[in-house]
Amino acid sequence: MKERVSILDGNTFLVCDRRGDIEPSFDFPTGLFSFDTRFLSTWLLTLNGQRLHTLSIDDAESYRTRFFLVPGEPTHYLDAKVSVIRSRSIGGSFAEELTVLNHSEQEVGFTLRLDMAADFADLFEIKHQRQKKGRSVPTVRDGELRIGYQREAFHREVVVSTSAPGDIDEQGMTFRIRVAPHGEWTTRLHVATVIYGARGEDIRATLPLGGHRSAGAIHAEQDELLNRAPQLGCDCQPLAGAYRRSLNDLAALRYESITLGVRLLAAGLPWFMTLFGRDSIFTSLQVLPFLPELISPTILMLAGLQGSRLDDFRDEEPGKILHELRYGETAGFEEQPHSPYYGSADTSPLFVVLLDEYERWTGDATMVRQLEFQARGALDWIDSYGDLLGTGYVWYRTRNPETGLQNQCWKDSWDSISYRDGRLPGFPRATCELQGYAYDAKLRGARLARTFWNDPAYADRLEREAAALKERFNRDFWIPDREYYALALDPEGKQVDALSSNIGHLLWSGIVDDSRAGRIAEHLLGPRLFSGWGVRTLADDEGRYNPIGYHVGTVWPFDNSIIAWGLWKYGFREEAGRICEAILDASRYFDGRLPEAFAGYERDLTDYPVQYPTACSPQAWSAGTPLLLLRVMLGLEPQGEHLIIDPAVPDGMGRVELLDIPGRWGRVDALGRSRTPHDHRDKH
Repeated sequence: MKERVSILDGNTFLVCDRRGDIEPSFDFPTGLFSFDTRFLSTWLLTLNGQRLHTLSIDDAESYRTRFFLVPGEPTHYLDAKVSVIRSRSIGGSFAEELTVLNHSEQEVGFTLRLDMAADFADLFEIKHQRQKKGRSVPTVRDGELRIGYQREAFHREVVVSTSAPGDIDEQGMTFRIRVAPHGEWTTRLHVATVIYGARGEDIRATLPLGGHRSAGAIHAEQDELLNRAPQLGCDCQPLAGAYRRSLNDLAALRYESITLGVRLLAAGLPWFMTLFGRDSIFTSLQVLPFLPELISPTILMLAGLQGSRLDDFRDEEPGKILHELRYGETAGFEEQPHSPYYGSADTSPLFVVLLDEYERWTGDATMVRQLEFQARGALDWIDSYGDLLGTGYVWYRTRNPETGLQNQCWKDSWDSISYRDGRLPGFPRATCELQGYAYDAKLRGARLARTFWNDPAYADRLEREAAALKERFNRDFWIPDREYYALALDPEGKQVDALSSNIGHLLWSGIVDDSRAGRIAEHLLGPRLFSGWGVRTLADDEGRYNPIGYHVGTVWPFDNSIIAWGLWKYGFREEAGRICEAILDASRYFDGRLPEAFAGYERDLTDYPVQYPTACSPQAWSAGTPLLLLRVMLGLEPQGEHLIIDPAVPDGMGRVELLDIPGRWGRVDALGRSRTPHDHRDKH
């Protein structure tokens, strides 16, 4: 597999190969992207007609990268007389400084060429290999290469300029240069991405931050964010590295909404650089104890875009919280339903869970009162449109069989929900974790109604409904001879009996009967589900198990963080610690940046976690994982105006100290130590 290198600042990002080049490709998509459009599809550097070879890459920061290059292919003995440094940064626009260094004792002439092209492909067109329907025109004017694209009112443009004189044509720029002995030559290239509005203006110029920022401004903002977060001191280097990397990535994933001008967290690079209901909610839950001020814009945005009508194309229903919001061409022309799309059965109950958790941490009663209508709407959705079969469970079936998602739970790939023998059930489906989320939402909604909405009767009703749901669920989903909960119910109400990681989400929601929690914990940490690096999405003896299948055997860090939280809630502190330990161990092999998913191979088989080939990285809820694991290990739980701290640090991890944890209590410190001291010789 080719290795990608990326830089990003919010919704503008660049993905290239290890030479820094961008080439048109569908199996290995690279390019300069902004708001769901690829503005550069070719950016290819040659020196005297030769491609360059990478000596080293400096990519320590998310928004800038340096490539150290020499011409030709690598050989055992390399004595290059010339080298090239590509220094690039991103901040709404893209800038690259090219430096050619002559290492010989004579003046040398070089021809430096950058091939450039823009296909203005929508992300969905790249994923599904569709042809463009608009017209693209390159022009050379006033020392710039301008490539414009238009399809009716949809108008985008990329403008490339250079600081050094060169020959500019419609396919790129050529520089014929002479470099003195041991001298150097430099040019600075600037690439502006323009998103035109209905009146011909650049939309991003109207945003509060102007859509374009310098590298210095980005660095200052990220530093300011890191300084606001609690300070971690610990003996465990994987934890320290993952925490720092996560905060950096979360800062980099913040972007300005092109519609409302607020700062939100994008879900992940490269495919999900936008607002996602489920991803944004889970990430918010992970981040809340560390940077609570990042959360309120997401809650308000989700509330503001809550479904208000029946729209089969978008899977929209009154009270439903969105799944995904897109800004690209295919959404604009309704070739995709993502403007926004509502194909999630879990976002509505999770919205109520987040709103309650947010108030418990921050004490922001104003927001809870402000969003009473939206929270009630989400709760009403559970029992109306969510209960498709009138059985008291949350079911899903897309209203849009053409382009709607089949699976509308977090495992939303087509084959993720199966019986043990690998068969797929029909629709509608009621996955187990949806019922847990609904149960939790009702209990949390009851607290909000009683405490803030002055409606004790509604609170009593929600609590009765939650109790009835828990009793019904433990009857209908429990498989007695296997002693775990079914993955789902099929349309006939029969159990979809595969063993999956979803049962860990049930612990988190609290719907598991206390008498059964121990058996669930044993399954989660047993050899069928636990790989040694984490809990697999599907047990290794199930019909559809595949260690490199997206939702049928891989290990998802986010999934494991929720499972660890659930184990902690039921008092399984040692088991929760094992998951924390495993995921943090895995993070070492990804330089602290946990990917979206990695392979579910047994740890003894590979000795290191194997990369999933197309995993998003960075991804928001993977970046949030070390934060939630910290909360679990330190036993952080808000109670009224106080923060309860009840640490259970895994053996051998040593000291874990988190200073200045923010919340309604002001700022407090937490300290935990493992029962056995940190051993510098062990895997930590």
